[in-house]
Amino acid sequence: EVIHFHVDMLQFPLFQASFHKCLTTLHGRLDLPDYHPIYRAFPDMPLVSISDHQRTPMPAGANWLGTVYHGLPSTVCPFAKGGDYLAFLGRISPEKRPDRAIQIAMAAGVPLKIAAKVDKADQAYFDQTIRPLLDHPLVEFIGEINELEKSAFLGNALALLFPIDWPEPFGLVAIESMSAGTPVIAWRNGSVPELVDDGVTGHIVESIDEAVFAVQGIRNLSRALVRARFEQRFTASQMADNYLAAYGRLLALGDAAAYALSDRPEPAAEWPLLNFAGRRSARVHPAN
Repeated sequence: EVIHFHVDMLQFPLFQASFHKCLTTLHGRLDLPDYHPIYRAFPDMPLVSISDHQRTPMPAGANWLGTVYHGLPSTVCPFAKGGDYLAFLGRISPEKRPDRAIQIAMAAGVPLKIAAKVDKADQAYFDQTIRPLLDHPLVEFIGEINELEKSAFLGNALALLFPIDWPEPFGLVAIESMSAGTPVIAWRNGSVPELVDDGVTGHIVESIDEAVFAVQGIRNLSRALVRARFEQRFTASQMADNYLAAYGRLLALGDAAAYALSDRPEPAAEWPLLNFAGRRSARVHPAN
């Protein structure tokens, strides 16, 4: 009855005649122009976004069934009492801005622990920009950690620093931190205003000075309330319920939506075939 895809747009040409029972969750950034001709060519395909902000660059007329936020089992990062260091968790990359996290910690005079992997694509950035900053006594670079270590890392932190510099579709680490009761200090980018309740589960900032001020007052936030807000908004069961509701909306379209595509103009004479680097590699007819 329902086919749920998580592979962006690769299936669109094959399933265009069955769009009335297909659902696609888009997980990545949608502001890359090479993708837009494909979404315009298949406007009937029902879509789900992982944040409202993720949708903003998309062509008009996209068939959105709703937004479903990610959710986590409540046991993944259990509530903890916190500690005295700031945490940075994720990847070492220019868009994640670990350099900002280091600046904030140094200016606030609070220790920073960085648990992050360095991909080959970001090795030069790490060597040239981040490595020279790691000699400061307040900064500790831990490297990549596993799922079990992540729980303690976030739970024992004073706050999570999330100083992103790109339109993040959904910051999973932010809700992992909230699950542990650890508030989030995040830059106002992408989905951040949808995830962080400013003044409740953390603070949304737009400068280093604002972030330092937020660090100084972060103990005024209730960790118990941070955890409670996570349970209200971002559990796995809530995510499942929201997807069930989306399936219901899809099925409500009924057989009336399954009219023959032959009675309508073809979506496009040709559409761009993207390689895995996200660049246009060839142009082929959908039937090919």
